[in-house]
This record gives sequence, C-alpha cells and structure tokens, in this order.
Amino acid sequence: MQMKLPKTFFNKISLLGAILSITALAIFAFLFILTYFFDVGGAYIGILMYMLLPVFLIIGLIFIPIGMIRTARKIAKDVNHDPMRWRVIDFNNPRTRVASVVFIFGTLLFLVLSAVGSYQAFHITESVEFCGTVCHTVMEPEHTTYQNSPHARVTCTECHVGEGAGWYVKSKLSGAYQVYSVLAEKYPKPIPTPVKHLRPARETCEQCHWPQKFYSSQLRYEKHFLADSGNTEWDIHLNMKIGAEHSAFVNQKGIHWHNNQNVKIEYIASDEKREVLPWIRYINLETGDTIVYENEWEPLEDSVKAVAEKRKMDCMDCHNRPSHKFLVPQLFIDNAIAGGQIPKELPEIKRVTMGILFSEQFNTKDTAMMVIENRISEFYKDNYPEIFAEKYNLIEAAIAGTQDGFSKNMFPEMKANWDAYPVHIGHLEYNGCFRCHDNNHVSSEGKRISKDCNMCHSILLQGEPCKSEVGKHNESLEFKHPVDIDEAWKEANCSECHRYLYF
Repeated sequence: MQMKLPKTFFNKISLLGAILSITALAIFAFLFILTYFFDVGGAYIGILMYMLLPVFLIIGLIFIPIGMIRTARKIAKDVNHDPMRWRVIDFNNPRTRVASVVFIFGTLLFLVLSAVGSYQAFHITESVEFCGTVCHTVMEPEHTTYQNSPHARVTCTECHVGEGAGWYVKSKLSGAYQVYSVLAEKYPKPIPTPVKHLRPARETCEQCHWPQKFYSSQLRYEKHFLADSGNTEWDIHLNMKIGAEHSAFVNQKGIHWHNNQNVKIEYIASDEKREVLPWIRYINLETGDTIVYENEWEPLEDSVKAVAEKRKMDCMDCHNRPSHKFLVPQLFIDNAIAGGQIPKELPEIKRVTMGILFSEQFNTKDTAMMVIENRISEFYKDNYPEIFAEKYNLIEAAIAGTQDGFSKNMFPEMKANWDAYPVHIGHLEYNGCFRCHDNNHVSSEGKRISKDCNMCHSILLQGEPCKSEVGKHNESLEFKHPVDIDEAWKEANCSECHRYLYF
C-alpha cells in the first residue's frame, strides 16, 4: 500500500508548518548529539534546545492543521458541500489511515519530547549557570561574589526560591519582569537590596542552619597591615561568643541568642537598607514580658510608628550578605598580603593600593586594570628605582594581586561595590551590631542596649608579631588601637572612621 498524505495537507500554511517543525526537530537532534556525546553545552545551548526550539516546533505543528482545515473548507465550498456537516472519518480510505497513523505517532512523539523538554527547561532555569551567566553584565557582581563565598556549592534557587510550587511560580513571575528589564535596559545600577518579598529565612536558611543546632564559641584570627612604609602587621585573635558555653543551653546565650525560639525581636528601620533602627521591641514569648527601646537622640514620632512596618528579626538582619559579600578595599588587600599574593616586602604597598582604590573613580573594569598597573608601576619607578630595576617581579605580583581583589569585589559597570552593599554582621566598616548596640537605645524604664565589646567577643591576642599582647585564660584584653588615637575609639563607632578611612 502506498503511503499518501491527504490532499488537504498540500497547502502553503501546512507545508510551512511542516518545514518549521522538521527544521526545529533537526536542530534539536543535532544539539542533543553535541551535548550528550561530545560534551558541548552551556546555559545558552540549553535555552535554545529546551525553551526556544520547542516554541518553533509547536508553532509549526499548529500551522499544519490550520492549513488543512482551511483547505478542506475551501474544497467543501467549491463543491457546494454543507460546511456545518461533520466530516466522515473513513478508515477504509488509505489516506485517512495514513493521516491517522501520522497524527497518533506524531502526537505521542510530541508528548514525549514535551515532557523531556519541560523537565530539562525546569532544571536549566534552576541552575547556577542560568542565574549567573545568561544576564552576564547585570548578574556578574552577584555571580562573582557567590563563587567566592562560603555558599558556593549551594545553588541560587535553594536560597532564593526554596521548596514548593508556590514560591517556584512566584520566582518565575518575578523572573519574567526581570528578563524584560534586562532586554529593555530598565534595571537600576546597582541592583537595590534588600530584596523585597524574599522568602523568609526560616524556610531557606534553616534547612541547613536550624536554631536547635548548637554553635559554640569560635576562634577568629585576623591579620591587618598598616599603611606605613613597612606594611606593619597587626594581628588580633578573637573568641567569638556565637553560642552558650555549653551545648545544653543551645542558643540561650551568645550572639545567636537573637534567634532564640523563646524570644521575639521586632524593629522599625528608617531607611531602605536597614542601617538605621530607631525603634526595637523585645518580647519574651514564655513570660510575655515586653521592652521597647528607642533611640534617645533620634526617636520616631508616634504617627510614624503607627504606620511603619515592624519587621521580625531573623538570620538576614545580621547575615544580610551570606553569599554576595563585597569586601572593602582594605580587607581584600590585607587578605592578599597575608596570603602572599601581594608581597609584604614591597615598601608602602598598602598605602599605594589604598590610594588607588579609594581615590580613583572607575567607569569600566578595563580602565581600572590599566590604572592599577600604571599607578603601582610608576610609584616604584619614581620612589624606589632599585626595586623597580632589580625586583620587578614583586611589583608584577602586587599588580596582579590588586587587580584580582578588585575584579572580585568592585564592578564599575553595575556600580556594585562595598559602599553600595553594606554588611550588617560585625561593626568595623559598617554600623552592623551598632545599629542596636550603641548605648543610645533606651527603654522607658531606663534600660539601655549595651555596647560592651565583651558581650560578643573576647580579645585573646593583639599586636605586632613577636610583640603581641596575650590575655590570660578566660579573660579578655582591653582593645588597643593599632595607631595611637588615645580614647577616641571608645567614644565613636569603628565604622565612623573605617568605612572611608583612606578617602
């Protein structure tokens, strides 16, 4: 029996649909072979295979019956056939059998491909590569800092979406607008934070960091380098009181007391970045005791408090940048010197790099790389000609280390850097802990939220190597500022100087 398609198939619309479908299927098959047998792939190929090609395949398949129906109606009209009568499907007709076989197997093939394509499209849109590289310029700061974060092996969706269909749908609806913003170049620079309508931390962070898990004290060793001729090293060892002294107390004491399940802390922020918190309420959920603390210097008016959002404190109020932290220049340069990427023996290298990173305003990354290289090279050529002539390899290492730190933390094209994205954990460069613990938040009974350093950490060692001061067992040293500023460090917050220390 000769296999023949119905006469109604042979029209421009149906033929165009067939060509479109076959072409899309052929390209899909070609890319499938490249991906699975030759290990060629990436986010863009995945988008083409599982999101764009299926659209053309479906359009082509829709064109085929549209063309056939139009042709059938035209034939019926030409022979004075009543168009309202139902068509008779006669399987004794070979053409009908052929059309039925093609339709049935074509439909089954289409359903199988649709299932596979939908599954793959889901995984592609959930991948780190899709989130971080498809919108390269826009997401480069977030993707780069994510790759250098402690959560580099946690996928974007595990934090930003989490489990469940509800938040998945919300994320896709939000993502649709973000795609439009990128295509139409409507996105702000830098991307504003905190993210609105972010899934609650208890539903994401606590999948790994649940409150009942005990975190004891943690030793923190820091190396800093002064901006003097010898890049003097200044070490400080801290005992961070994250949890209670004993696991039986879980989070009833220590820094993580703020996340105690028997305590509820609420606050009102007077700015979008939540750097200023003039109103704080503590509630003991067991006893019902409530204490309201207000900033005595800048209290909120009653009318403002009545309508302001009272946010419940959670992980993100301190750990606001757990995976996208932009380090301040003095910190990433200190890390590079401590790690040997920038040679400590180069005189004044800390001062030189700070002068470049704080005083220069870069519009592009390429410009920054060029300026860093030229400024460092010219400084040692003019001021230390012997080093420039005999130890230029050290200068090259310093240039490379500075450029590497810049490329991981400062993104001129998106105006994303340490100043655009404050970090709330700690208190050296940003207010962080001092947003509440500043001795200025007072209750109606006269209670104050303490600024005592020893509440959160003990200083075990501080000073230059081999000259450092060491504390006694279970006793904290009194903080000693690396540069003699007398008692000024007791009167002002660290961040008042350190955030813009080298401007």
